[in-house]
Amino acid sequence: MNSIKRLGVLIVLLGAVWANPGMAQDNLRSQLFSEVDAIKAQADQRQAQVLAPSNYNKALKAYQKAEQDLRKGRNLQDIRKRIREAQTYFKKAIEATKLAEVTFAEVTAARNDAISADAAKFARTTWEKAEEKLIEAAKELEKGDVKDAMKRGKVAEELYRQAELEAIKANFLTPAWTLLDKADRLKVERNAPRTLARARELAQKAEDLLRQNRYDNDEARQLAQEAKYEAAHAIFLNELIEKYKDADLDFEDVFLLAEQPFQKIGGTLDIVTRFDKGYDPPTEKIINKIKDLQDKLRLALEVIEKRNSEIKTLQEQIASMERRLGSLTAAEKALQEKLERQRKQEMTFFEVAKMFTRDEAQVLRDGNHVIIRLYGLTFPVGRAIIEPQFFSLLTKVQNALRKFPNANVIIEGHTDSQGSDQQNQTLSEQRAEAVRQYLLANMNWSPGRIHAVGYGESRPIASNETPEGRAKNRRIDIVIIPEWAQSEAANQMQR
Repeated sequence: MNSIKRLGVLIVLLGAVWANPGMAQDNLRSQLFSEVDAIKAQADQRQAQVLAPSNYNKALKAYQKAEQDLRKGRNLQDIRKRIREAQTYFKKAIEATKLAEVTFAEVTAARNDAISADAAKFARTTWEKAEEKLIEAAKELEKGDVKDAMKRGKVAEELYRQAELEAIKANFLTPAWTLLDKADRLKVERNAPRTLARARELAQKAEDLLRQNRYDNDEARQLAQEAKYEAAHAIFLNELIEKYKDADLDFEDVFLLAEQPFQKIGGTLDIVTRFDKGYDPPTEKIINKIKDLQDKLRLALEVIEKRNSEIKTLQEQIASMERRLGSLTAAEKALQEKLERQRKQEMTFFEVAKMFTRDEAQVLRDGNHVIIRLYGLTFPVGRAIIEPQFFSLLTKVQNALRKFPNANVIIEGHTDSQGSDQQNQTLSEQRAEAVRQYLLANMNWSPGRIHAVGYGESRPIASNETPEGRAKNRRIDIVIIPEWAQSEAANQMQR
């Protein structure tokens, strides 16, 4: 009865196909192949292609022929015959894998370890030989020759272990040995013998560990990575020393060069580095500054977390009141509106901050004001001309300002301490005005909404004792006063 029902379904499906050729082959395939697809999936999961290759290949051949005949619109009865044939051999393959899993237990364990080491990629030749031997062994087992199957399986196991070791070495050690070979060609030993010797020692230790215990390779991998680093380090030292030799530098030159990274880091952290007592004092100053910044960051994150918690509590209180009262009082509505406004302000601030790279600008908040600190905008020495390479940065500023409808803007000019006070004051005013005129020329804003002011050297944000600090002090600050901040200020004045 079930056969009659299935035949009826197939007749209906075939009628639909003939009536509409663009339709139904997917539906027809699903109806015909659903059972054999499930059996094939079981065979694949049990790795029958390598553990029962004879039966699996016969099944696959019949399966693919059935698919081909279906695509060509061949006789349905022949297709069903091929499918039944495929099912039979897939089932035989599944049964054969059960015996193979017992017979080749150690081989499959070695194969799985080789797979984990990505041997197919890093030891391809040996891996393929191992696969061939396992397939040969499995075919012998399918024929009933257990003795020959185990013999061939042993060869496969050894090849899998070899492939695993080759892959581990290629993964971990080959980069280190490659760099060591390069170091030999460059004769690095002349200039960096101790670093090079350490690299060799680490690489050899890693190789010895892999040979002794290939299953616990964490330490070997770490040693290999250190060996790679030290080899690259030795090559770098060799190049640097050769460069110093070619430049005819003496010890004083070398030490002065060594001070430059400290000075650069110190300048970035806004601290003055001095070397009259060696490298330890500036190192300690840098470390202490970093620790201070870490502490400030931790405190700031705690404040943010506390504020977020407070906002969440207020939102829960509002939701609770809404449930109790059904509607909010005027005060409660005002509170809800305030929270929503604060949320939108936060979103706007972060959107603006993401517009600029670290080298272009820093976006800050000062109370209700937003400040775009334009580190990336520089002027020729002693002049207030905006050069073309900065037009794209000022375009970003325009896009940022448009996110604050009806805002007022103050453009502040600042200089470092070099030069006379009066010159710096005049120059800061001229540069601020140049930016104002550029923005007015490129935005549809009334002149009364954008103001320019110069502060000269009177408002430094970093030390004027370092080049990096002076560069930070030479800046244009775009101070944005949003509409809501203006309203709040007006309300405070009325009170």
